[in-house]
Amino acid sequence: GARMKRRRFLAASALALAACRSYPDISGGFVGASLERGHLLRTPLIQRSPRTSHRTRVLVVGGGVAGLAACRALRLRGMHDFMLLELEDTAGGNSRGGEVNGISCPLGAHYLPVPLEVAAGLAGNPVQDLLEELGLYQRIAGRWVYDERHLCHSPQERLFINGQWQSGLLPLEGLQHLQAAALQDYQRFAQLVLQAAKTSKFSIPVQNKPVAGDLLALDAITFDVWLSQHQLTSAPLRWYLDYCCRDDYGAGLSAVSAWAGIHYFASRHGFAAPGEQAAERESGVLTWPQGNGWLTQQLAKPLGERLATGQVVLRVAAGKHGVEVDALNTASGQIERWQADHCIMALPLFVAAKVIENPPPALQAAARAAYAPWLVANVHLHSALHDRPGPAPSWDNVVYGGDGAAKPGQGHAEGLGYVDAMHQSLSQVRGATVLTHYRAFGIAPARRQHLYQQPWAYWRDVILAELAEPHPDLPGKVSRIDIMRYGHAMRVPVPGTRANPALRALQNPLPAPWQRLQFAHSDLSGYSVFEEAFTHGHTKGSFAGLSLA
Repeated sequence: GARMKRRRFLAASALALAACRSYPDISGGFVGASLERGHLLRTPLIQRSPRTSHRTRVLVVGGGVAGLAACRALRLRGMHDFMLLELEDTAGGNSRGGEVNGISCPLGAHYLPVPLEVAAGLAGNPVQDLLEELGLYQRIAGRWVYDERHLCHSPQERLFINGQWQSGLLPLEGLQHLQAAALQDYQRFAQLVLQAAKTSKFSIPVQNKPVAGDLLALDAITFDVWLSQHQLTSAPLRWYLDYCCRDDYGAGLSAVSAWAGIHYFASRHGFAAPGEQAAERESGVLTWPQGNGWLTQQLAKPLGERLATGQVVLRVAAGKHGVEVDALNTASGQIERWQADHCIMALPLFVAAKVIENPPPALQAAARAAYAPWLVANVHLHSALHDRPGPAPSWDNVVYGGDGAAKPGQGHAEGLGYVDAMHQSLSQVRGATVLTHYRAFGIAPARRQHLYQQPWAYWRDVILAELAEPHPDLPGKVSRIDIMRYGHAMRVPVPGTRANPALRALQNPLPAPWQRLQFAHSDLSGYSVFEEAFTHGHTKGSFAGLSLA
């Protein structure tokens, strides 16, 4: 109606206004070095011979969550003769943290869902063990209890819809006016998720087993097709499910498989329709001002000199008696050779396939995949925002994009709202903070080019226009915007991913001549979350074949 047209007009005006404004008081730029360093793989540097050589028992290549988990597992076994080579200047991969004007903030992943309780058969779960080791989780008077300082404080999330904030992210505003069909769709979807969870195994981490029956059928089609098959057509439900898929997988419901769409809910917290009790098996999320950077910092601390950063791995050659790795040390400009008995490849599979000489056929098959590019913008505010009526400022704040105004690849089709870095602070007075804004671009290759071709000022204007919709005073309170770009942030679980036998083959011991290579990365699960990456790394660092003798 008229109101919707007015909203579209206002949104268009805000974008036009942002385009013709200049922001002399806002500093910032792109952060992170991975693009330039990663692209060194394409240059003739590879022909140069190494000047120096080093020897170690186990070499771990890639310092993301999986590589750090592998190093922790080696240390727990009493194996200290290892090295970790990392491309960036700090370890952590997609879970790095940073800071802007002295305020810690995430550069990537920003939370870890509380794992399901031990009753769910989680004894010996490596993520649970890590949380216990870090003091986040302990047994008090016979009950397992999380340290509340690390659990996300209330209010946790809110949605800006029809000009106001509402609690939670499932669109409810004006629900009494929503056609009964939308409410029915919410209830029907809740039933279908419950049914799927009862009949099939949806677990995190996913099992390294051939996928059977029901799951194979879900893996074969997109989530979008599955929703249509079940006549789930209402715009609010579809917007919410699309948001969830983009948030967890980097691409929407027309790209991810139905298995992935249902796994998001069935493996963790279910789906509660309005008026229903949310499932009690999950009691929230763990989060920190620097996001999951807090976890990767704890994992990197004990490594000391066994962590070498600024290393561009150019070549990995596996032989009968060992593995030879050539890496460019960006600090010295020299290529150095590493010789190891075993090598744990904790790299995205498409990168591993480029650097391994004579790569295993399973790796070549597994490396052909869709990856989603991401943008993470840390927006520093020098003073608190005025807030609209409705729920108080939350940790996670999302703008509803279900009015059809956003076309794929523009505006709300990419933006995922923001988290507030100071939300966990116990200070009663709201002041300067950093809002971490996320954009996921789906799987179209043109979107990756768009991410890298546009200058910082372009993204500044797009982000300010989008965040000014709920916060008209925001552009005038921004002092700095740092933007991190990830060209291949996460593997997207498109149809066929779970059924791919190559992903399972890489998780098992490989035949000669690759028997001294182990693969550890969330790519092996077909999607990218902390629990998957950590479990793969832990498993490979604990592998009995990495003999201590």
